[in-house]
Amino acid sequence: MQASVLFKEWLWRYERHLSSLALVLGFIVDSLTLRRVDLLLENVVLVSYLGIAGAGIVLMHLHGAQKICGALVATASPLVPIAMQFAFGGLFSAFFIFYTRSAALGESWLFLVFLLALLIGNERFRARYTRLSFQVTIFFIALFSFFIFSVPVVVKTMGTLIFLLSGAVSLAVISFLVYLLRLIIPDNVHRAWKHIWRGIGGAYLVINLLYFANMIPPIPLALKDAGIYHGVTRTTDGTYEVLDEKRSLVELIKPYHTIHVVPGEPVYAWSAVFAPTKLSTTVLHRWQYFDEQKDSWVTTTQIPFSVSGGRDGGYRGYSYKTALTQGKWRVDVVTPGGQVVGRMKFTVHYVDTSPELHREAR
Repeated sequence: MQASVLFKEWLWRYERHLSSLALVLGFIVDSLTLRRVDLLLENVVLVSYLGIAGAGIVLMHLHGAQKICGALVATASPLVPIAMQFAFGGLFSAFFIFYTRSAALGESWLFLVFLLALLIGNERFRARYTRLSFQVTIFFIALFSFFIFSVPVVVKTMGTLIFLLSGAVSLAVISFLVYLLRLIIPDNVHRAWKHIWRGIGGAYLVINLLYFANMIPPIPLALKDAGIYHGVTRTTDGTYEVLDEKRSLVELIKPYHTIHVVPGEPVYAWSAVFAPTKLSTTVLHRWQYFDEQKDSWVTTTQIPFSVSGGRDGGYRGYSYKTALTQGKWRVDVVTPGGQVVGRMKFTVHYVDTSPELHREAR
C-alpha cells in the first residue's frame, strides 16, 4: 500500500516530464519504424496505437465508475492517461510523417498544420484526457486519419467514393466504441452524449470540407522524385535518362529554376509517384503558366497516365510540351480529383543556342 502511494506521488510530481517524454518517444519510434503506408509493420504499429488509445478510454472510465478495482488497478490507473498520450502522440506523429510525404505544401498546409497542432497539443491536452467527449473526438480524428489511407491500400484503388467509404468505416468504429461505453458506463455517456456527437460530427465535417477543398494530401500516393528537363528517354533496361543543364548550388535551391530553351524546343516534366503495392490509379501532369495581367495561373495542358504501385522509387512517367512562352511555369502532378501530389516550378528563358547539357540516370 505504501509503495502504491509513493508511486502515485512520484507520478504526480513528474507527470509533465513523463507526458513530454511519451510524446518524444512516440515520435522517435515512428521516425525509426515507419517507411511505407502499405507495409505490415507500419500498420501493426498504427493499429496497436489505436488499440492502446481505445482500450485506455474504456479502462479509464471503468476505473472511474469503480467497475474495476483492486491494489493493482489502483497502482496502474495513473499510467493509463500517459499510455493514451503515448498512443495519440505516436499516431499523430505517424500521420504527420505520412501525410507530409504526400503533400504539396502550398495546397495542403492547412491540414498539415491541423495534424501538427494535434501532435504538439497532445502534451498540453493532458488535463482534458479525463473528459470522455474529448477522448472520443480525438480518437475519431485518429481513426479517420488512419482509414483515409488504409482503406485505399486494402481495396487497391482511390478516389472520392473510397474517401467516403473511409469516413463510413470510421463512423462505424467510433459508434461501436460509444455503444460499448454506453453499456459499461451508461451514466457517464448519457451526461456527455451531446458533446460526444457534436465532437464527432464537427471533426467529420471539417475533414470532409478539407478533402473536397483539395487540402488533404492524396495519401497513399507520394511524389518520390521530379524534375524539368530538356529531354527524357527510356533505356532498354527500363531506366530513364534525362538531359539537364549544369546548375550551380545557388540555382538548385531557388524556388524557381530557369530552363533555357530555343523557341519551339520541347520541355519535359518527369516524375516518380509512389503508390502502394497493387494499387492502380491515374495521375495527370497539369501544365500551367502565370498570367501576369490576370495575376493567376492558367492551365494549358493536362496529360494523364496510369500509375501502378509497389515500386519503392515510385512509378515513373513523363510528359512534354512545346512552344512554351517565356515566364513562370509550373507542372502539378495531380489526381483526377485535383489533389496535388507534387509541384515542379520553373522559369522559361529564350536563348539563341541550346545550353550545354549533361545526361543523368533516373
